[in-house]
Amino acid sequence: MRKRIAVIGGGIAGLAAAVRLRDVHPGAEVVVFESGPALGGKLSTGELGGRTVERGAESFLNSAPDGGESAAVALARRVGLGDALVHPAARPAALAFGGRLAPIPGGTLVGVPGDLSTLDGVALPASGADRDTGRPLLAPGADVAVGALVRERFGDEVVDRLVDPMLGGVYAGRADRLSLRVTMPQLAHTAETEHTLTAAVRAAQARGRRVPGRPVFAAVEGGMSRLAGAAAAASGARISLGAPARELTRTGKGLWKVVSGPVPAPRTEEFDAVILALPAKPASRLLSEVAPEPAAAVAALDYASVALAAMALPAGTGLPDLSGFLVPPGEGTLVKAATFFTTKWPHLAREDGPVIVRVSLGRSGEEERLQRDDAALLETARRELSDLLGVGLPVPAAAWVQRWGGGLPQYAPGHADRIAAARAGLPEGLALAGAAFDGVGIPVCVASGERAADDVSTFLKEIA
Repeated sequence: MRKRIAVIGGGIAGLAAAVRLRDVHPGAEVVVFESGPALGGKLSTGELGGRTVERGAESFLNSAPDGGESAAVALARRVGLGDALVHPAARPAALAFGGRLAPIPGGTLVGVPGDLSTLDGVALPASGADRDTGRPLLAPGADVAVGALVRERFGDEVVDRLVDPMLGGVYAGRADRLSLRVTMPQLAHTAETEHTLTAAVRAAQARGRRVPGRPVFAAVEGGMSRLAGAAAAASGARISLGAPARELTRTGKGLWKVVSGPVPAPRTEEFDAVILALPAKPASRLLSEVAPEPAAAVAALDYASVALAAMALPAGTGLPDLSGFLVPPGEGTLVKAATFFTTKWPHLAREDGPVIVRVSLGRSGEEERLQRDDAALLETARRELSDLLGVGLPVPAAAWVQRWGGGLPQYAPGHADRIAAARAGLPEGLALAGAAFDGVGIPVCVASGERAADDVSTFLKEIA
C-alpha cells in the first residue's frame, strides 16, 4: 500500500523535506500543510522601486564547512535554479559606533578574533588576555554562552563592540545569552582541544575549507520566493495552504491522525509518518498529545521579534562604498543593521534607478520598541540611519515595513542537548525539522529538513 507522509510547515525546511522524500521514497504520497497563504516562511520576496527586495532572508552561504556546496545551493540546483544563483559584490561591511563607520576587522569568526592585533580602533582586548592555562577551553560536549567565553578570554569591549553586533545581525540576540555550540559549532569543537581562544578560532578557520575565488554568499535572481516555489513543484507534494494543523494524535492502528483547516470545517487525514517543520510553540502544541516530555522541551525555546524597513531613495543618493553596516547594542539605536541593497547586489543596480537600503530593527528583549505604526518605524529608521552615516538622507520615494514577530530563535546554552533529548523521546515515524531545532540560516534549515525526511523514510522502509 502506498505510504502517506505529512509535512507540517511550508517553510524552507518543510519544503526541503518534501523534495528529499520524493527522492528517497518516490512511491510515497506527501502532503505539505501550511497555515499561511503562501509557502516559504522567512523566504519572502517583495518589490520596491521596481526592484526585487527580500522581505525576509536575503541570501545563504555558498559553501559548506567541508568546502563543498552548501545544502541551499545543492537544493537550488536540484530544483532547477542553479543558473539563477547570483552573488554579492566584493564590498566590505562596517561597524557603526561613536558617530563613525569602522571596517570590520578581518580574520574573525562571527566577530571572535583569531588575531588580537587586528582590532585597532574597534575594540581593546583586556590586559593579559587569552593566557594559556594549560587546559582546553571547554570540556567535551560542554556548552557556554558565547559572551561568557569571549569576555573571560578577551574582555568586555571585544564582546560589546564586535561579537554582539555580528551575532545580533544573524540572531537578533545577545552574545551573553546565545549558545556557543549552536551558533559557532566549529569553534565549540576546537575549544575542546585548544588552550587559548585565538588558537581555537584559528583552528576552526583552518577546518573550514574555503575554495579560492568562490563567493561566500549566494541568492536567487528574482527572489528567494522562487526557491520555495521551485521546491514545492519538484516535490510533487499536495500543498494545502491556509490549512493549519490543529491536532496530531495516534490511531489504534499506529497511524498519525492530522486535523487541519478552519474550526468550522476541519479535515481529518491519516498518515504513516509526520514531519513537524514548525516554530517551537506550534510544534510543542501538536506534540503535547503524542510526546509530552519532548513537547515541554521544545516549548522552552524563546524567540526575538524584528522588523525590516526598506526604503527606495532617489537615484544618485550618496552612500559609503560598503555592502552595509552593523550597529553594536551599546549605541542604543533601534537600527541594528543596514544593507545597501543596490550596492551589495549588482544585478539590481541601475544608474538611473533608486538607491535601495534595507534596515533591520530590533533585538531580543526590545519588542516594546517595535510597537509603533509603520510610518513611525520608517521615520525612526531614516533618522537613525542618517545619524549613523553622518548625512541627512532624503525622504524615500517608496518604502515598506515587514514585521517578523517572534521570528528568530534564541538558543540558550544547552539547546543542542535539550533538542537531542527531545528527539530521542519521539515516537517512531515522527520527526522534527527547522530553525527551532537546528539553527538559523537557509543551508542549516535545508539540511534539517533533509535529515528529517531520511529518518521517516528509513522508518517507513522498516515497516514495509
